[in-house]
Order: sequence, then C-alpha cells, then structure tokens
Amino acid sequence: MAFKQFVAKQLIAVIQWNEPEDGILAYRFPMRDMEIQNGAQLTVRESQMAVFVNEGKIADVFGPGLYTLNTHNLPVLTDLNNWDKGFESPFKSDVYFFVTRLQINQKWGTSTSITIRDREFGAIALRCYGIYSYRISDPRTFFTQVSGTLGTYEISELEGQLRAMIVGCVTDVFANSTLPFLDLAANQSALGGKLKQQAKPAFAALGLELNQFVLENISLPDDLQDLLNQRIGMGMVGDLGHYTQFAAAESLPIAAANTSGAADMGIGLGAGAAVGQVLMGSLRPGTPAALPSLTAEARFCTQCGKSIPPDARFCPQCGRQQ
Repeated sequence: MAFKQFVAKQLIAVIQWNEPEDGILAYRFPMRDMEIQNGAQLTVRESQMAVFVNEGKIADVFGPGLYTLNTHNLPVLTDLNNWDKGFESPFKSDVYFFVTRLQINQKWGTSTSITIRDREFGAIALRCYGIYSYRISDPRTFFTQVSGTLGTYEISELEGQLRAMIVGCVTDVFANSTLPFLDLAANQSALGGKLKQQAKPAFAALGLELNQFVLENISLPDDLQDLLNQRIGMGMVGDLGHYTQFAAAESLPIAAANTSGAADMGIGLGAGAAVGQVLMGSLRPGTPAALPSLTAEARFCTQCGKSIPPDARFCPQCGRQQ
C-alpha cells in the first residue's frame, strides 16, 4: 500500500450521520481500521446525540451542534511508529450516534390475563392494552446498559423488554388497587397516569424517558364477559316475576297464530286466554296470580277457544257443537 493511499484511508475528517429509515436507536459510525483525524469535524443534528469512545472508554457526550475533535492519538505519527503492526494503530476511537426523538405509537398489552382480587366479584382475570412513547434521554447509560458496541441497535430489539416491564407495573398497580372492576373504566385515565409513574424508574435505568402512556382498554376474557353480560341483563330485567308475566303476554300472539289445526288452535287460544286471565288478575292489587291447571280433562271450544265443561256437547259461549 502506497503511503498516500494509507493516509487517505486512515484519516477521517468529517463525521456525521442521517437516519436511513425509521426504527434505529443507535448507530456506530463505520471506522474499519480508520482513525479520526486530529481536528476532525463532528456534526450532530437535532434529534441526535453522539458518544465519543476513546481507547474503549466514553470520553464525551455531544448534543446537537458542530464540534472539532482533538484527540491525543495522532494517526500519522502512531502508524509510522507501528510498521510491524501493518499500519494498524493499537488505539481505537469510535463515535456512536443515538436517536433522541420520540418513538411514538409503541404498543403494549397483556399476552395472558392478570388475575386479581375484586371486592365485588372475588377473583377475576383482566386483560388490558394501550400505547406509549419514549425517547433516549441518557446516551451514556443506554450505551453501557443496552446497545453496547453493536453496529446498529433497533427498536424491535428493545420492545419485548419494555413490554414486559410495563406489564409488570400493570400487574402491581391493579393488584393493589381498591377499585372494583365496574369502576375501572371510569378511572381509566387516572390509572394510566399511575402506571406511567410506576414505569418511569424502570425506563430511566435503561437511559430512556417514558414520555406518554395510554391505557386504552380494560376487559375480561370472553367467557367471563359472557357471564357479566348475563348478570347485567338480569339487572336490567329487574323483578323476575314481572318479567315472566311480560314474557307470557308476549307469547299470546304466537299461540293465537298457530295454524297446525283447528283443535290445536282452539287449545292454543284457550291456553292463551287462561294465561291472559292470570296476568290480568296478577296485575290487580290483592289478587293471587295462580295459574289454572291445564290437565288432560280441560277442554276448549274449537270455535272461540273459551273453556268448556269436560262433558259439554255445545260451547256455552258461542253455541258451537263440540
């Protein structure tokens, strides 16, 4: 390798980086046997921070701006003194860029139900989900605790850890909540704020700032929701006796519309009339609502459907021969 080619390869005069796509949190500027020139220009754009690592240790953290780098590792002198190492300097310097803009619309949710004690229903299982947003607030901590010396660190590599942290906080908050399940929806916003405060320290330990946390939905598993719907339905019905009377009255048109035969129609009309009499009697104050016995001996007119004596040959109401 010619000396001119060696120097051109080894010296880096300008260091900068633009995000090629969404989803990247950290990026190591490519060195590959190259060294940073003494006095090189470092450009850090808005929504970025840069960490300068010299001889394996973090030397400085740079916010947005233009910087001139002065290092004690002078590339040309170092390499000229290390011919036997093939022009490879034993001192390596690296620059890592970190994306500090908000990572929005990150989704979280309980993969399995959370079992808690409810003062109204006893033990119940809950499901919940929502969204959150965060950003890198401390690149030094994020570098040492999360991304390390990886060339690129993406959001997808971190989301599983963050989701597990959030679900842990959700379990803790709901387990210690005194709110009954039916009141959770009314306090959903307050619960979201409490969950945010609970999760913030865990995010900060990774060099992150939890900016927004939204609890979108709290629900029961499908089988428990069906049971709750039944209970709600019974509550809406109110008095079961009145509901039974109402249901019987609703069936009268169906009985009267029976077209399976004249005899059957008469029986249907007679039974409907008998039930109607019971309903009318039950709605009068002080009148017992006893249902007449519909035995095999009971007879009804095939013409008008009125009840007739078992041995009658003619209907006492309409005169129709039986």
